[in-house]
Amino acid sequence: MNVAGPPLPPQPFQFRGEFLDLLDQRELPTRQIWISCRNAAKVHHAIRKMVVRGAPVIGTVAAYGLYLEAKRLAAASRLTWNRLLQVADFLKSARPTAVNLAWAVDRALSALQGKNSATWVETLEAEADRQAQENVRWTLSIARFGASLIPMAATVLTICNTGPLATGGYGTALGAVLYAHWEQKKPQMFACETRPYLQGARLTTWELQQQNVPVTLITDNAAAWTMERKQISLVLVGADRIACNGDTANKVGTLGLAILSRHYGIPFYVVAPLSSFDFHCETGATILVEERDPQEVLYCGRKRIAPDGVSVFNPSFDVTPAAFITGYVTEQGLMVPPFRS
Repeated sequence: MNVAGPPLPPQPFQFRGEFLDLLDQRELPTRQIWISCRNAAKVHHAIRKMVVRGAPVIGTVAAYGLYLEAKRLAAASRLTWNRLLQVADFLKSARPTAVNLAWAVDRALSALQGKNSATWVETLEAEADRQAQENVRWTLSIARFGASLIPMAATVLTICNTGPLATGGYGTALGAVLYAHWEQKKPQMFACETRPYLQGARLTTWELQQQNVPVTLITDNAAAWTMERKQISLVLVGADRIACNGDTANKVGTLGLAILSRHYGIPFYVVAPLSSFDFHCETGATILVEERDPQEVLYCGRKRIAPDGVSVFNPSFDVTPAAFITGYVTEQGLMVPPFRS
């Protein structure tokens, strides 16, 4: 797809009609392995097990999963509206916190309204393609707006992974940094490792190195000292769900960075698409925070690092109050709460 911007970085999926190929992000940065999905069960498993992750991209992947399952059901003469609804609910259950997942699947279902059932399969394919193409356009817009907030030679701190691997296209918070680099602003990145899944260590550093952006990896608990000693200019993070009042759910550890940013007087921006705004959610108090497998904390790779019998609290996200957030960068520019549809 031609866009008026920098060349597209490596993308997290490839659609080939019969298959949806996913770059297995669990294997990065040491190996680049692609996993093929041809039904909803495989797509659900890939999202749940974080073969593919990042709020915007799992929505698009789920839209393709709905298409693949509809095609399979149609080939067996079993495609009905009720079955499609069941498949949609199944796909949405893979990662409950990210609002983009439900948004993308529901949008795919809405595309079928008023359509003859004989055209459902091709309509779902076209809708998934449309979402993938839109990802390129809105991430380019969001990257431009985000880059405008990055001063020359800025030091930028981030957590988790918000690059092209998480969105398709250019990324959100990391997309802004990549665009600033393309504009010759010479940003310097500091990336939190993001325990326990290490998305920052494995993915963010890999993407930045691919684009020749200077990056320094830090442990999550070094964030305060990094702000103190490395003169961090601003903090850019993504979002999995934003409430109407601006409270934001993002990768666990984001709340800590926001509190630290407020202490040090560092601008703290949430960079996310409009699809991350949940207009049915008034405040962050009602956001469902996913808790993940304790094994992720008990083990580092294949090595157990905690004693048998210890209990584990492993939330995948935390919720940052709107009062700690400087602004919200979207594909339509900088926004402030309250948000209404």
